[in-house]
Amino acid sequence: MLTPFKNLLTSFFMPDEAAGPSRAQRLQLATAVLMVEVMRADANISAAERDQTLATLRQRFALDDAALTQLLAQAEQTAQRANDYFHFTSAMNDDFTQAEKIQVVEYMWQVAYADGALDANENHLIGKVAGLLHVTHGDYIVAKMRAKEAAQGQG
Repeated sequence: MLTPFKNLLTSFFMPDEAAGPSRAQRLQLATAVLMVEVMRADANISAAERDQTLATLRQRFALDDAALTQLLAQAEQTAQRANDYFHFTSAMNDDFTQAEKIQVVEYMWQVAYADGALDANENHLIGKVAGLLHVTHGDYIVAKMRAKEAAQGQG
């Protein structure tokens, strides 16, 4: 049962240079998976959370609608099969700057606040991921406050 998942992760993080996804694609997927995990953390996935995820991914990675749809679908499938976050965060730790990792945490907060209700599971998940990304508590709080202010400004 774990072999297909192991194969997926191997292809995701150690691709054959000729056939596998590029570094940028792997980082896009890792970012999208973490945002999808926030959507999945509470009892229901709201349209507002999905819209926020799509808007953030579109803005962050400058994707067209087709690429965006494909990325989100792949992220949802990958999130359903993932049993931890380490594989995604380790790719980010290798390739993202500290500022980019803080930005990912802020993106996660934006998704959490999108539906107007912060769930304890969302809070726990984002805290766990922030720790795996080596984001300091101070930066974690600043990212949370920026996302909360942005959500209040929209609502």
